[in-house]
Amino acid sequence: MAAYAYDATPLAGEASAVALPRSADQAAAVLRVCNREGVPVVPRGAGTNLSGGTIPQRGMLVMAMTRMDRIIEIDVDNLTATAQPGIVLGKFKAAIEAKGLLYPPDPSSMQVASFGGTVAESAGGLSGVKYGTTRDYVIGLEAALANGDLIRVGGKTLKNVSGYDLTHLFVGSEGTLGVITEATVRLIPLPEARRTALAVFNLLEDAAEAVSEIIRRKVVPRSLELIDSESIKHIEAYKPAGLPLDAEAVLLIEVDGRASHVDEDLALAAAACRDMRAREVRIATNAREAEALWAARRSHYPALARACPTIIIEDVCVPRHHLPRMVKMVKEASRRHGLKIGMVAHAGEGNLHPDILCDARNAEEMRRVEQFIEEIVREALSLGGTLTGEHGIGSMKAPFLAWQFGAAGVETMKRIKATLDPKGILNPDKLFSEGGMKLSRSCG
Repeated sequence: MAAYAYDATPLAGEASAVALPRSADQAAAVLRVCNREGVPVVPRGAGTNLSGGTIPQRGMLVMAMTRMDRIIEIDVDNLTATAQPGIVLGKFKAAIEAKGLLYPPDPSSMQVASFGGTVAESAGGLSGVKYGTTRDYVIGLEAALANGDLIRVGGKTLKNVSGYDLTHLFVGSEGTLGVITEATVRLIPLPEARRTALAVFNLLEDAAEAVSEIIRRKVVPRSLELIDSESIKHIEAYKPAGLPLDAEAVLLIEVDGRASHVDEDLALAAAACRDMRAREVRIATNAREAEALWAARRSHYPALARACPTIIIEDVCVPRHHLPRMVKMVKEASRRHGLKIGMVAHAGEGNLHPDILCDARNAEEMRRVEQFIEEIVREALSLGGTLTGEHGIGSMKAPFLAWQFGAAGVETMKRIKATLDPKGILNPDKLFSEGGMKLSRSCG
């Protein structure tokens, strides 16, 4: 039971019961009983959630969807794929790529995270700058409602304006409106070629400035990732990839598309970086070199996790042209609060992850962490950004929801929730919990 009481945040709860349905009908039957008896239900995939969205409390039932793990269909003619929620995303993507097609969303946790969990969170990933997030690909799904009804919304057609867009109401709803039991996504042809470059900068702000310069030159990379010096240090200690230890930041750039265009786009991106004071731009000469660089980027979280008792993966997103101001503010705020952070960003989207190295047993330090998080959230919103680009609200960001949407916006969401879940049994205290789960009270 304890294995279902935590996720990838430093928070922990307590599950009173666990259900592991093998079919949509079984999931619906469990919900029917829980709704009748007033038992709260916390839907769960692989537990990689980074916002406290799958943390149960005493008296709650965890509905783990991991046994519903089949790929139902890969439809090459219609460029769609349909799968159950429990399949590991990396396995799902690999099966699609074996047919020469691509499902683009690629969160760093994809070799562990469940497909259904990424739909419930509208997960992003490294390729979001060009291809978008999960919400841009889900075109249909099946969900079990709180009362046990099963509904199907959307489908394989790429054009569908019949009634309200219920499909995208469920995508990103974090298990508060229903339990996703199946989803259909659109696919694209696998790009013909991919090339990778590493741009090295002496100043973090110059790396951030280079992001908009690349886009201004009409190059939209598949991935455009920023890694700061603290992260480089830990990555090189964990999985050496030749990242420069004396740089304040690097940009990892990947372009894809037709072979005739890829080299030209990479040259334009490299020139943009040099013009923005990159001291060096390295072009990967083969797939092995490129994969080593991307493996280093994906190892960021485990590398930092080895360095401290607790790591908190933060997530804010700002308009791309404000990224230099945001990274400067984050750096200054971490110093002011006496916190060590490793910073990475899906820089092409303005999506910043200041990852806080701390100790959850130290309540005073956790109070400083909370103050730091509040400051970066306020700054992101002041720049026209958002509380979260891809990790969700869960319980950790719940106290800030009204800062972005206002009282009327939050009340509108609550009315939708009350319509679909009048007894409030689905993932209670997520999204709308006014007090949230304070790190200084919940850890230690």
